[in-house]
Amino acid sequence: MTFEEYLTSKKIDENRFKQQEPMRYTTWKTEFEQQHPESFTTQKKFLINEVRRKYLVR
Repeated sequence: MTFEEYLTSKKIDENRFKQQEPMRYTTWKTEFEQQHPESFTTQKKFLINEVRRKYLVR
């Protein structure tokens, strides 16, 4: 699974997220590529919800 697919599965609009928070996007992408998706989800659980609220796929 790629980071882009992961964001889609979490209903996060990748393009808006990347444009409005490029540093966070890059950091998360790097971390995601270094670990299992479930570990990433566990580590970022509350942050993912915050980002989803801001960049919900429409």
